[in-house]
Amino acid sequence: MNPLHTGPYRLISPMRDYLDFEKPIREIEEKIEKLSAAPASKSNAQDEIRKLRTKLIQVEYELYGKLSPWQRTQLARHPQRPSTLDYINALCRDFLELHGDRSFGDDRAIVGGFARFNDQSIMIIGHQKGKTLKERMQRNFGMPNPEGYRKALRLMRMAEKFGRPVVTFIDTPGAYPGIGAEERGQAEAIAHNLFVMSRLAVPIVSIVIGEGGSGGALALGVSDRVLMLEHGIYSVISPEGCAAILWDDPTKVPDAAAALKMTAKDLVDLHIVDEVIPEPLGGAHRDPQAITERVAKSLTSQLAQLADLSVPTLLTQRDEKYRAIGSVSNLSAAPQ
Repeated sequence: MNPLHTGPYRLISPMRDYLDFEKPIREIEEKIEKLSAAPASKSNAQDEIRKLRTKLIQVEYELYGKLSPWQRTQLARHPQRPSTLDYINALCRDFLELHGDRSFGDDRAIVGGFARFNDQSIMIIGHQKGKTLKERMQRNFGMPNPEGYRKALRLMRMAEKFGRPVVTFIDTPGAYPGIGAEERGQAEAIAHNLFVMSRLAVPIVSIVIGEGGSGGALALGVSDRVLMLEHGIYSVISPEGCAAILWDDPTKVPDAAAALKMTAKDLVDLHIVDEVIPEPLGGAHRDPQAITERVAKSLTSQLAQLADLSVPTLLTQRDEKYRAIGSVSNLSAAPQ
């Protein structure tokens, strides 16, 4: 059992790791910790702690209430952010992980299998980055090879065969760009997933739980409902890659993050994401139990709505959803 799983919808938050922009919060919390460890004889310690706690709340609301796209990107990549397996173990029971693509091998950057969610059998698939450095290396830092996408495709077809809805968790920097991956057909594997998911005859719900990078994310994201955590990101390219291509200047990364329109709010406005799941103050890693309960509530609602649709209606609405994304201006109709 995953050590973060302690019952239905429960996760235990690990020791906190601070991001650079969270320095003011870190300084206050360290002062509180130091005062809490002081001898009880110091009568003014408790008063000072109360003042610091009040100040901490104010600083947190001010800081997290006006996050820039680049700061949200850092939160989306936070090493302590709950992963696919964390959500599976907290949300589901009887998870049976299935391995291999029946062609080359098993890619540990993607996990999937049958599970029971709210007493309903589902197929659940997602990217897995890993927690420790050793596990991250084993899972290729969440960057799948072609066999990972072919494994996901095999599981989706299995779900269709048995009439089970598919739930995907998206959290990847992108598909692995190595020579071996390209030789084994990385682009074809991603494209095949897009094609099959567009016509899969069962409901599909995708949740961006962290970082959704390029086609590596989209290969699990052609779904009837796309949900996204408040501080997640979903983009055709990383801010670093964009800054390198457009400006050849790493200092332009924050500008690239803003220009890419990759935050949850941006994507709802662009009609790419259907629902934003609010995160606890400071991010999902600050209160894993709360975010798990919110994910469970949204997932329950979306699956119930999709269950009422016939297969022809489901496929028609899915087709219309993706055809409606984006807009075209008729330049020829512009005033001369």
